[in-house]
Amino acid sequence: MQNEGPYFREAGAGPGVVCLHSNASSSSQWRGLMDQLSGRFRVLAPDALGAGKSPAWPAGRVVSLRDEVALLEPVLATAGEPFFLVGHSYGASVALVAALAQPGRVRAMALYEPTLFSLLEQEAPGGEAAHGIRAAAADAASAIDAGDPAAAARRFIDYWMAPGAWDRMPEARQATIAASMVNVRGWASALFGDPTPLQVFRSLDMPVLYMTGARSPASSRGVARLLTEALPKVTVRVFPDLGHMGPVTHPAVVNDEIARFLAQH
Repeated sequence: MQNEGPYFREAGAGPGVVCLHSNASSSSQWRGLMDQLSGRFRVLAPDALGAGKSPAWPAGRVVSLRDEVALLEPVLATAGEPFFLVGHSYGASVALVAALAQPGRVRAMALYEPTLFSLLEQEAPGGEAAHGIRAAAADAASAIDAGDPAAAARRFIDYWMAPGAWDRMPEARQATIAASMVNVRGWASALFGDPTPLQVFRSLDMPVLYMTGARSPASSRGVARLLTEALPKVTVRVFPDLGHMGPVTHPAVVNDEIARFLAQH
């Protein structure tokens, strides 16, 4: 995909670490981690397509996770090789696809609940594990069509964080998330439509820290079940009190785990 490069934040010096954020978020998600790592690492946190200050989601065409990786290429090149990849949710899915494309560039990965729902569809088309997120994405897209981005955001956030989470959120944060929901169909298409078979992930021989929350929805826990069996050098960390949005709701806990992992590799 031909496009201008993404906006990205940068801090520190040392081995490169590229941090990829979740849907309905931006590079600002990683400010705390950047502060924590910048004494030892060169940390780069880009905005994904349609997020923050990066180019808008292109109209009239299907966007894949590979397109997201292509957009990131200037950031990956700036990081130097080999670099670390850190990702949450959609960003963790992009990190996995980037690692498959050029595994020799990646030193290690720290991932919090990749949302590669295509793997659930491969295992059981239309199956129960993906039903909740499929319905949430469809409802959110219908709300966007009806001109109600706040309703779309409520459906999306309450699915990932628990009912009532949207109403408890500060208004300024609500406005940012609601504005991002115009991309919800694109997010779902990229995640459900990724063609990578599960067995391909067995070729990723770099160390992977795979973090999950015990309170997360069945969809992301289902993806974790598949990927943690496939990845050959995986370390699994389950946070008993966290959900899918753990890196946002409890950044210190998750960031400490990431920092320990990077220091070991």
